[in-house]
Amino acid sequence: MRILALVLALALSAGPALAQQGRKDDRRQQPQKGQGQMKQEERERMRDDMREAYRERQGRSERPRQMSPEERNKLRRDIEDANRELRK
Repeated sequence: MRILALVLALALSAGPALAQQGRKDDRRQQPQKGQGQMKQEERERMRDDMREAYRERQGRSERPRQMSPEERNKLRRDIEDANRELRK
């Protein structure tokens, strides 16, 4: 008798949970208020933006140019000066 009551309680409590699952899928498929499908112009603009961002990322991945000996010495002096200022 206890087992039957337990099974019945589980079945009754699972019913509403199973019924709610279908609503989530409906919300994903239907556009929300104020949102329609993207217009062709918006899609093209988004594609252009993505292409531009990809090109910028490609440009940054190049190696930096080699520093000349004068530039390295100046950078070394600047770092040494900055370290001296920090110690003061």
